[in-house]
Parts: sequence; C-alpha cells; structure tokens
Amino acid sequence: MLISAFERVKVGKVPVIPVLLDKRLLIVTGKGGVGKTTVATALGLASARAGQRTLVCEVNARERVAGLLGRPETGAQITSLEENLWAVDVKPHEAMREYALMILKFESIYNAVFENRLVRYFLRFVPSLQELVILGKILFHLKEKRPDGSWRFERIIIDAPSTGHAITFFSVPKVILDTVPPGALANDAKWMRECLIDPAITAAVLVSLPEEMPINETLELAAALKDRVQIQPQVVVLNAFIPTRFSPADLDQLAAGELRDLALAHQARARLSVSAADRLKALGHPLYTVPRLFTPTFGRAAIEEVSGHLGAR
Repeated sequence: MLISAFERVKVGKVPVIPVLLDKRLLIVTGKGGVGKTTVATALGLASARAGQRTLVCEVNARERVAGLLGRPETGAQITSLEENLWAVDVKPHEAMREYALMILKFESIYNAVFENRLVRYFLRFVPSLQELVILGKILFHLKEKRPDGSWRFERIIIDAPSTGHAITFFSVPKVILDTVPPGALANDAKWMRECLIDPAITAAVLVSLPEEMPINETLELAAALKDRVQIQPQVVVLNAFIPTRFSPADLDQLAAGELRDLALAHQARARLSVSAADRLKALGHPLYTVPRLFTPTFGRAAIEEVSGHLGAR
C-alpha cells in the first residue's frame, strides 16, 4: 500500500535526512525570514520520530519551536515537547549563570561574583563573552550523559542566528583563543571549536528561498562557513519551492481569462524555483526542496508536512 510522506511521518517511518544521520550537532542557518525555525523544528521532529533523543535550541530569540508544535513556550529551561523531543531558548543571562556554575561548581561563589553589579558591569566589555556562554551552554548539553552512560541528547539542533550573525557567533571560540591567555576560558573555547569544526560531529544545514537575495546570501554563507569558521555545510534546503504543474499543452487548452493568467503566473514562479534550485545545486551538497504551503495557519500540521519532505528526498 502506498502512503504519503505526511502519513509516513505520523507512523514514525521518516528518518532524518540520510546524510545527517551520523551527525550529533546540526546548525540550521540562512538569511532571516527564509524559514530556519520551521526547518529546525521539522528536523527535530523527524529526529525524535526516528528514535533519537533530540534537543532543539533557539538562540536568544522570540520563542517559536514549541508554538509551532502546539505546545506552551519553553523559556530558558529545557522542556519536553513530546517523546524524544525537547526544546530550550538559550538566553544570555541564564546561559552565563549555568556556564559560570560549570566552572565554579558552587552557587554561593557564583552569587558573590557574577551577581555583583560592579562585576556584571565590567563583564559587558569582555569581547564576545555573551556569545561564548550561549554557545558553551548548548555544547555542554552535547556532552551530557545519563546514569547508564548514554548521551542525554543524541542529537542537538541549533536554530542559529541569520547569515552574518551566524558567522560571528560560531567564530567566537577562535576569537577567544586568539585573544585570551591560557586558562579555563581558553580551554573551553578550544573544545568548543574542536567540536564545531569536526565533520564527524557537526553539519550545517543552509536554508534558502527561491528569491534572488536569499540565494545570493546562501552562496556567500556556504563559502564563509567553510573558509572563515571551518564548519562544513552538508545539506541545502530550498523552502517555499513551487513545482511546475502545467505543460505547454495544458496552457494552450486554457482560454484567455483569469484561470489562464493564474496558470501563467504559477509557471513564472515555478521557473524561478527551478532556477534557484540549479544555482544551489552548484554548491555540491544534497538539495532538498520543501514546497510552499498554502495554509491559513502555520502550525503542527504544516511542520509534520515539512518534516515529511525532509525525510524523503
């Protein structure tokens, strides 16, 4: 019996994108507004349905992951959304507290030092400290283990900042290594960087739209990630793809009028989608297309459908 991609998702048969199956850290990024959070949430759902304990991390953003799945907001605490799937919105202040406690071990010392107004004032001038503690908290969860020795989270998906900010954000460990003396901070920066640039652990998922500016930014982002950050893009997702639906013969059979105009407009947008896909294929990475969804409300049903498209190329 044939079943649709949407039905396969519901019965738990859709895996994560095959090339990402052995990656523990997925970085989802792209130009703002291209659907990064949608793709990160859909990948998280597919990963959880494939039996992987998965954490989706939003980075100091307006929370959307839980809402897209019909759940209450998670806040700064890791919150279970459903079986094998958790989410968290990593905020600077909470991340600073957790990061400091990892190093200091005692909350009383943290309160005496980091909650001191004068200390907090000077911390504002430490280069890239905010980004480092956010990244440190996320990567800390990557190496957490359960009592039985297995990973607490088998896969972590970062709903990363947009293009330019993403490059800055993931460059922070190298910046710290280049500017601070040896010590705890430098040691943490070292293992963070080693984790980020290890292709056996980490993969970037680039998200784009079939429009000129997002395509150009995606091409630039792919080059910058490899050259400046040394993170390897593995997959490109072309969101809101419009497939060709009408042959020339179909159009010839349509009489002049509103219906023919709509069909011609659709074909014009489909040509743009095909052209965008061709440009992105030149990057040499697997390309997945997610069709544009026409729905009055974008919620769980839409995420389920996107997850299905990402599970079957």
